[in-house]
Amino acid sequence: MGNLSEMANRLALESSPYLLQHRDNPVDWYPWGEDALRQARELDRPILLSVGYSACHWCHVMERESFEDPETAAYMNEHFVNVKVDREERPEVDALYMEAVQAMAGQGGWPMTVFCDPDGVPFYGGTYFPPDESRGTPSFRMVMEAVVDAFENRRDEMRARAPRTREQLGAIGRIEPASETPGGDLLHKAIEILRDAVDMEYGGFGGAPKFPPAAALELLLAKGADDMVEKTLDAMLAGGIYDQLGGGFARYSVDSKWLVPHFEKMLYDNALLARLYLHGWQAIGHDRYRRVCEETLDWALAEMRGPEGGFFSALDADSEGEEGRFYVWGPEEIREVLGRSSFEPEAIQAILDFYGVTEAGNFEGRSILHLAQGVAGPEPPGLDEARKALYEARAKRTRPGLDDKRLTSWNALMVAALAEAGAVLGRRDYLEAARRCAEFILDSLRDSERRLLRTYKDGEGRLNAYLEDHAFLLEALLALYESSFEQRWFQEAQILADTTIARFGDPERGGFYSTSDNHEALIARRKEIGDHPIPSGNSSAAMGFLRLAAFTGERVYESWAIGVLRLFGKAAPRQPDAFAYLLRALDFHLSPTKEIALIGDDLSAMTAVVRSAFRPHAVLAGGREGASVPLLLKDRTAVDSRPTAYVCERFSCRAPVTDSQQLDDLL
Repeated sequence: MGNLSEMANRLALESSPYLLQHRDNPVDWYPWGEDALRQARELDRPILLSVGYSACHWCHVMERESFEDPETAAYMNEHFVNVKVDREERPEVDALYMEAVQAMAGQGGWPMTVFCDPDGVPFYGGTYFPPDESRGTPSFRMVMEAVVDAFENRRDEMRARAPRTREQLGAIGRIEPASETPGGDLLHKAIEILRDAVDMEYGGFGGAPKFPPAAALELLLAKGADDMVEKTLDAMLAGGIYDQLGGGFARYSVDSKWLVPHFEKMLYDNALLARLYLHGWQAIGHDRYRRVCEETLDWALAEMRGPEGGFFSALDADSEGEEGRFYVWGPEEIREVLGRSSFEPEAIQAILDFYGVTEAGNFEGRSILHLAQGVAGPEPPGLDEARKALYEARAKRTRPGLDDKRLTSWNALMVAALAEAGAVLGRRDYLEAARRCAEFILDSLRDSERRLLRTYKDGEGRLNAYLEDHAFLLEALLALYESSFEQRWFQEAQILADTTIARFGDPERGGFYSTSDNHEALIARRKEIGDHPIPSGNSSAAMGFLRLAAFTGERVYESWAIGVLRLFGKAAPRQPDAFAYLLRALDFHLSPTKEIALIGDDLSAMTAVVRSAFRPHAVLAGGREGASVPLLLKDRTAVDSRPTAYVCERFSCRAPVTDSQQLDDLL
């Protein structure tokens, strides 16, 4: 199969930081693609498919234990065609085989290990496999030996099961739509289930581990459940899941109190949570939510932005071979740092108490900084100076690994967060960063035929974009238009929407496929569902198309959104936390949506009124007299040459107003 140099070169040609991490393994890795499948068919060997991502702690563990072990690698090379996949670059491969693993093993996660026949049909799989039996599960070697035995001695059984496996994995793409759009009763039922599921002691839903439920909280906020949202927002910002020094959130908490995070920081979480805290500030009013929004976006601008304006994907959980080492503190470390900054012993102790730093620690002998008395605890004197000193000292530590690929969908989420925060908070730097990132996507993440691409690294965009890339970008461009009133963003949004329909839409059953009509053929073409941790492509498309319809009055956009709601809407109330963004789209569809058109030269006073509150059921357009993009502005005139607001519901409009207070009354 080639020498070690050839093995290294095969992954060395890839752009994914995760694949590059494995380029020097003694395993004869292939990237996903026809070359690997052809090799499996020619050698008549099973495929060992390993899926992970660069910031995944247990992916690193399995690499150290198994993929770097010469004996294990030799067995893999002798019996399998070994394929590595970055789930972030290839979400369609990950989703397809994750469904298979969940059906086989009852659960899923990463690293994911799947064994497939030479055609790519899975027949066994799991997640992390240890190198020995000491942890109460079969060792990786035992699993591989059992798979080889099954492949060699029970091949007929596998061949007989393969058609059924293909059928099951493709079933989600053949779901038939309901005859009617889900109504308010189903939405009400879903909201009640969410309300009942909120952990009113620690926030969030259910027990450990806890993931930040951005979409579910946005839905509850839109329906006025402020007390439940407040509990979770306060618990997260006070916990160790929030970086108390540098801003930004870790991916999830391993405990129910949000104290001990899984320390990796993902771009998508922070984009979604920054926007959530912005909305929390608008709806509830606590200034601490505005602060968290800004600190999170400031962190992204400082640590996650490339020179071209795009945003990197993730920071690793590990540094110096230890999970969380970059973020945790011992009391003596803090005493030393603050002592150099002329803090008195009593003031240092107050900082230690405020952040819950003890001799015993709460994470492997060190402490995770958190607000020990919650958001109600009084701040000690000199806290801002102490934070700055500790942050600067921490910056000198060995930093966690950076996944510096730029993904279209995740960058789109950050565009939306920056654009809206920039407009609401008056932060021109945020709005300019949103513009630069949108320009980067439209300039560098499209091919020669202007089709969207998925990923960018080392100056090159590559891989076909997926539904989520198109849908998230559609929403982002609309948010950027609403924040800037620059027509170019709306025009790009409408072009993108039409492209999405043409390349991903299912005119027969409705909804959208995850992959485009010219994507490489997999064993099944699927429709993506499920809104955790990020919205699904279908849910985002439904929201984007509903908002686009509100701007334009074009029924075709609304009909495609309704097609999504009819496909998946009935399932959503049964698991509202898993379909929360789809339910947000349903709520937008069922609610009396306000279409706000502002006409005039200086619209600052009126935009301030609109942006002063959380308005989840509104779209906002603005421009000078004579503007016709979007159509919501067409034929609108400025009354007495004064800035004028038109407020409509489903294009039935009230009399125009020229006074900010009158506008506020209409909203």
